[in-house]
Parts: sequence; structure tokens; C-alpha cells
Amino acid sequence: MSRNGSGLGIHVDDPAHPTARGQLRWLGLSVVLIALDQWSKHLIEAHLSFMESREILPLFDLVRAHNRGVAFSMFNNSSGWQRWAFSALALAVSAALITWLVRLERRAQLMAAALALILAGALGNLIDRLRQGWVVDFLQVHWHEHYFPAFNVADSSITCGAVLLLLDALLSSRQSHGR
Repeated sequence: MSRNGSGLGIHVDDPAHPTARGQLRWLGLSVVLIALDQWSKHLIEAHLSFMESREILPLFDLVRAHNRGVAFSMFNNSSGWQRWAFSALALAVSAALITWLVRLERRAQLMAAALALILAGALGNLIDRLRQGWVVDFLQVHWHEHYFPAFNVADSSITCGAVLLLLDALLSSRQSHGR
């Protein structure tokens, strides 16, 4: 049994049915992570000047960095095209992730969590990119003089979501092979 949700053309299946679809409830996780990402970036901007660094642990620093590129600062020094290209990409990916969540079976909890994490990361960094033209990165891990590129809560969300996607694929593969 199914019904049409609020006249929006969104098909919502009966939650009691074993193949019910729709994982929009996971958007709450995305909202919480976006808020945490934006709050943490605000704190860094309020307390550290650009490129200022503070050691927290021997292997971990807080540093205020501005990344105009993408992961690992790729395209950081490009001419400016990256702001709009990566913003458009983040919007397209976000729309695709929300559509995927709408169509995802209710029993696909791990996949839903992964998609919500990736969505949070994409939108968290998109907010920075549209507001300022760069993304605020501030978490930095290093070993002596070898530094991993700085990252933020949004980047961590994307990474954790990707790991969950891989885990879901592995578990699905094992189930389909009867293990």
C-alpha cells in the first residue's frame, strides 16, 4: 500500500512493508554534522589568524588554512574557476544523494548513513565556498616534519561516508555469495 507524499510527487511506501523505501530521516544526521562543521570553522576563524597554528598533541595541530581547491588542496592555486565548478559539483552531488536517499530501501541503514555523511560534507564545504570563496581547514596531523594536508569536519564526514560505502559493498558482496 502506498500514498503520495504531500502532493510533491514523492512516492512513500508503507513503512510496515519489508521493501519500504525512503531514508530521508537520515537528513537529520546531515543537518547536525553541517551545524558542527560550520560551528567549528567559526571558532577557528574567531580564534586563529590565517595560517596560525597551535599544537594540541605532538602529532596533531589546529591550523587555520584556506583551501580554494578540493581534497588535499588540489587546484588550490588555480585562477578562480574552481570556486564555481566545485560549487556546481557539490550541488549536483547533493541532489543526487538526496534522490538516492528517497529511493533507498528502509532496510539499507548502513548505505543511508554513508550517504548522509557524504551529503553533510558536500554541503558543509559548499557553504564556505559560496560564502567566502574558500573552505576553512583546521585539523592537521603530522609526523615530525611530514604534514598531512589540513582538513575539517566536512572532509571527515565525506571520508567516513566513503568508508561506510565500501563496508556496505563488502557486506553486500558477502551476503550475495552466501558467506
